[in-house]
Amino acid sequence: MKVVIVGAGSVGSSIARELLAHKHEILLIDEKPEVIGRSGLRGAHWLVGDACELSTLQDAKLEDADVVVSATGDDKVNLVVSLLAKTEFGVGRTVGRVNNPKNDWMFDDSWGVDVAVNTPQLMTALVEEAVEIGDLVRLLTLQTGVSSLVEFTVPHDSHVIGLTVGDVEWPEDATLVAILRDQAPITPSRDDVIDGGDELFFVTTIAAEDDLRTLLAPESPRGDQHPVTSDQHGHVPQPADDDGFDG
Repeated sequence: MKVVIVGAGSVGSSIARELLAHKHEILLIDEKPEVIGRSGLRGAHWLVGDACELSTLQDAKLEDADVVVSATGDDKVNLVVSLLAKTEFGVGRTVGRVNNPKNDWMFDDSWGVDVAVNTPQLMTALVEEAVEIGDLVRLLTLQTGVSSLVEFTVPHDSHVIGLTVGDVEWPEDATLVAILRDQAPITPSRDDVIDGGDELFFVTTIAAEDDLRTLLAPESPRGDQHPVTSDQHGHVPQPADDDGFDG
């Protein structure tokens, strides 16, 4: 895979180093010639120039790139590069680095960005993941803000403990894609039993996050936040007394 990375600072160089280790073809574009010598990146190709200039991107043969990563410290540059990559060169996938969270709303398909990587937001999410057990944490925004990857660490007193994945009626636009248990990833099946301390990873639409958060929230005194479940025969248990529901 040919990947063009704009910006050879600490972020761009780190991305290049990982991709080179996976045998991808890497071209880095930067305005400063001195970054080539100090990068320590062996096997990478280099182009010195302003990536906001169409001529520089033409020299880079951007139309041959599979992915363009805009990883500079300037959000304006990252947006312009992403837009040019999409509109002028038809690049199939663009990744844009967001430096200022206030600019996050611009990093979408209108500016040619397929995936926005909001570094401050991601770091905040990782901090919250460590301390906010029992709360839904957004780790990454996908598909230009339409979907997200979220994580939920099951508290040891959660009402979903003991239920199987198939027992829980997850929101329509939220899909459980992985369970991390004892540091080992599990591909979830309907028969997997949810346990305290499990880390549940979902791909969900932004709109469905609230439904997922409500579903996983601790039970209220009346239990009206408990997920609707069915037994092995597909029967949904009814309330024992008249609680205002039909049936």
